Amino acid sequence: MTTEPHLFVIFGATGDLNRRKLLPALYEITQQENAPDFAILGTSRSKLSDKDFDKLVRESLVEFAGVSKKDADHWLEGKLHYQSLTQENDPYEELVKRVHALEKEHKLKGNTVYYLSLPPQVFPKVIEGLGKSGANDGDGWTRLVVEKPFGQDLASAKTLNDLVHSHFKEDQVYRIDHYLGKETVQNMLAFRFANSLFEPLWNRDRIDRVEITVAESLGVEERAGYYDKSGALRDMIQNHLTQLLTVIGMDVPAGFNANAIRAEKLKVLKAIRPLQDEDIIYAQYAEGETNGKKVKGYLKEDGVDTKSKTPTYVAARLHIDNWRWQGVPFYLRTGKRLESKLTEIAIVFHCAPISLFEGGADGDPATGNGVPQDVLRINVAPEQGVEMLFNIKKPGQGMILQRQRLAFDYDEVFGKLPDAYTALLFDVMEGDRTLFVGADEVEASWEIYDPVLNREHEMHTYPSGSWGPTKAREFIEDWETGGE
Repeated sequence: MTTEPHLFVIFGATGDLNRRKLLPALYEITQQENAPDFAILGTSRSKLSDKDFDKLVRESLVEFAGVSKKDADHWLEGKLHYQSLTQENDPYEELVKRVHALEKEHKLKGNTVYYLSLPPQVFPKVIEGLGKSGANDGDGWTRLVVEKPFGQDLASAKTLNDLVHSHFKEDQVYRIDHYLGKETVQNMLAFRFANSLFEPLWNRDRIDRVEITVAESLGVEERAGYYDKSGALRDMIQNHLTQLLTVIGMDVPAGFNANAIRAEKLKVLKAIRPLQDEDIIYAQYAEGETNGKKVKGYLKEDGVDTKSKTPTYVAARLHIDNWRWQGVPFYLRTGKRLESKLTEIAIVFHCAPISLFEGGADGDPATGNGVPQDVLRINVAPEQGVEMLFNIKKPGQGMILQRQRLAFDYDEVFGKLPDAYTALLFDVMEGDRTLFVGADEVEASWEIYDPVLNREHEMHTYPSGSWGPTKAREFIEDWETGGE
């Protein structure tokens, strides 16, 4: 694919996401060979001049991208523009007029990206404004990028999809999930389908269970107002972790393209068994200690209702009822104020049918038939890489086993990896929708969790700085012992 010259329009240009993530990612894109030619138009309700916006961009690059002041001063010189949405006339008509003027000024052939770096409650108003003003029908291509969360439940997701489709075609829409832009997640496709060693093992005959964990060491911080209306199930499980599940669980696609890959991911979502009450655990963090510092519990956080039932931790057990995965549980876990920041996928293999060894491996607990299970671990963050845990004989007399690892680390081989947003924004510019979530995927994912969103449930607690509630660990322990 080739990247055509275009105008990159950012809604919410003065916001945190743009300053911390989007601008550094766009800068990184311009440092690559054959960098695309684009100009930026920032927009928000703030009344700024082009000069003010230029200053904000330069300061953001220095603070969040580590760019020198000299390089920041010359980045996209003459191609940074700003348009306020507070005009007395229709702000979207005024915006489109400015877009057309800049396209002529920079000879951009009518190609435009509209990026909604906005709170989700504003999405409908902006999408409708763009559609009615004709922003969706330029002389070239038009692409709409929407951040998660896409809806708060199944009904709102369908309503938002209907609104989007009333103004934009589905192939114009890029629903972004930054986890899919991480190199390790993208590498799962190559890891599985380019190596004949692994794909034959990727099924119920060889795999005992799959564990997907996204742990955060921080609390709700300044997001308490938003988070208390959302919670871990909506904020993380329904989108990020479920998307990781589809990449792990999908069958071989007919080709390496967006439509073929999405079709296989959708089959996984449609095959997931309805959740039962015993398949999901909710918890909130209590006071505890993080990084040697005492912290307060969730119900004591500023902006949180003292009677809140919003979970800061969720563990869910999902089953994919298809030929490949029948009987293999997928455990999805995420929480705030946990021991450390971590995102990993663990593929746990069956024990050997008969063990010749007793007592397990040195330093590791015995499970199943007495020998620790082999584990393939995909590290997504903060380190990115792949490691295999397996058993060997420890040197010396007697047959004593020891756990060892084979490991590949991205940083050691390739150096510092680009941020996920860099890859995703470049794909938007190229028109590659492979790593973006389709409308049918969004609705299929909400269909899984929608029935449990408003059910009465027991709320467990866990100390801040721990790995979560004891009840969640019992999930897996019960599976390992066969329910004994």
